[in-house]
Amino acid sequence: MSIKRIVKHLFAPHWIIARAFPRGTLDAIENAIRASEKSHDGELRFAVEASLHPLPMLRGQTARQRAHEVFSSLRVWDTEHNSGVLIYVQLVDRRIEIVADRGINAKVPQHEWDAICRRMEAPFKQSRYEGGALKAIEEMTALLARHFPPRGDKSDELSDKPVIL
Repeated sequence: MSIKRIVKHLFAPHWIIARAFPRGTLDAIENAIRASEKSHDGELRFAVEASLHPLPMLRGQTARQRAHEVFSSLRVWDTEHNSGVLIYVQLVDRRIEIVADRGINAKVPQHEWDAICRRMEAPFKQSRYEGGALKAIEEMTALLARHFPPRGDKSDELSDKPVIL
């Protein structure tokens, strides 16, 4: 655990989320998720967090571990076909994680999600958060449509609205 990381997390203001993801960007992400889910049987959630809480961070919690916590707390696993997918963005460490439920993990290997995360990080480093998020959702849509085509009348099981943690 580096002192620099601890200081960054402890002093990161929560308002950095609004600067990176203003209302218009959040609306665009919500619309992209809604449109995406029409072409596959998956359920997407998008969550963004400025920094980790002090105690877990001091214990060395990684963005991946936090993403699994968020996956559980948002109940992304609670879909009929185990087809939930979480995109988790942690701003201070500039980390992005994609966590997929077991129904999707059975067909899509983690390295494909990791590749989307790494490609998403490039525009984020240039403060192009909306473009990076929308491109990632587009890539995820193509991947999910290939492995999980829609099954007739599909209900929207999870909210499409991005979550600010």
